[in-house]
Amino acid sequence: MKKDRLRATESAPAKNRPSSAYIYLVKNPSSNEISVCAWDSVLYPGTSVVAPTRYGLDLGIIMGSADKLGKGYQKGCDQIQGACLHGRCLSKEEEVEKGDEDDLAAEGSPDPADEIVWSDEPDEDPCGDCIGCSARSEIEMVQLSGDTLWIDRLATPSDMARYEEFLVKEDEAMKICREKIACHKLDMKLVTAHFLLGEPKIIFFFTADVRVDFRELVKDLVSVFRIRIELRQIGVRDESRVLGGLAVCGRDYCCHSVTDKLNPVSIKMAKEQNLSLNSMKISGPCGRLLCCLSYEFDFYVEEKQKYPPEGSKLKVGFDLMKITEVNILSKKISLSGAEGRMLTIPSSAVFFNEEASRWEITKEYASEFLSN
Repeated sequence: MKKDRLRATESAPAKNRPSSAYIYLVKNPSSNEISVCAWDSVLYPGTSVVAPTRYGLDLGIIMGSADKLGKGYQKGCDQIQGACLHGRCLSKEEEVEKGDEDDLAAEGSPDPADEIVWSDEPDEDPCGDCIGCSARSEIEMVQLSGDTLWIDRLATPSDMARYEEFLVKEDEAMKICREKIACHKLDMKLVTAHFLLGEPKIIFFFTADVRVDFRELVKDLVSVFRIRIELRQIGVRDESRVLGGLAVCGRDYCCHSVTDKLNPVSIKMAKEQNLSLNSMKISGPCGRLLCCLSYEFDFYVEEKQKYPPEGSKLKVGFDLMKITEVNILSKKISLSGAEGRMLTIPSSAVFFNEEASRWEITKEYASEFLSN
């Protein structure tokens, strides 16, 4: 019954789409771009679908529900989704207690993970009993606007087989395209090639320092592949986002695994966070400033409003001292005075006097300082 309902939904024309539906974050595994798409039934993270992207219909992976986007975090909320503890979950019939697993391993029996049985129901929660991802609030329907993207269909086994086949063909397409680029002596670097799953089209992504006339190259590629060809020039940051890799922190690139939005990053963000301005330390493998510099920038700007600005003067006892450093993490303020005197005080020792329009030392700290 459930399969018939899904089949009917997949073939429903766009003009008959309902005005309310469930919305999901859908990630395209080839370009790592995330879009918000609607579907009329509950889907769970990890479900494969065929959804619209900026390049056309392609494979997408459900990352989670998007009905809570834009809503603030409620204090005390315990519906936080964690990572799946084992990637693929056993059905209840195939579950093996930990003690039994140890016994089986001691006897040389096959690994219980080899007995995994995948569910045939595409919208059945595969991790219902997983403590890593079972803490999930109920998904709610939302009212849709006219420009909302809809998932085209749920990915079938044949779709997944074609996707695996395309992955192999993409390597061969890369070799052919590189040969053609060398033949035409074009100043461009080929990044990756991708076959769209839902449309007969190949997309080649490349980087170049200058504008490239690739019209003759496209003609040669069409004659080889007999399919629609599209060449897209991307920047070096987009190259990192598409290819992925390990950053200086030892984790995957943020642009590849966390978000697909490449927000502008400036040197001012590094200065505001008191970071070293050594370009080797604050630049990513793409050669541009680290994306993570923008993550805490707003926090630093907001917190520093609670402190006197660096370079301003502060009267401590009978001395007028200059603020040399404000550390919002340790909540300490460093001061320098005459004859090389250095002083570090806690942030609680200063306050802004509204009447005098200046920062001052609290009476409690001033009396303690003078007594010492």
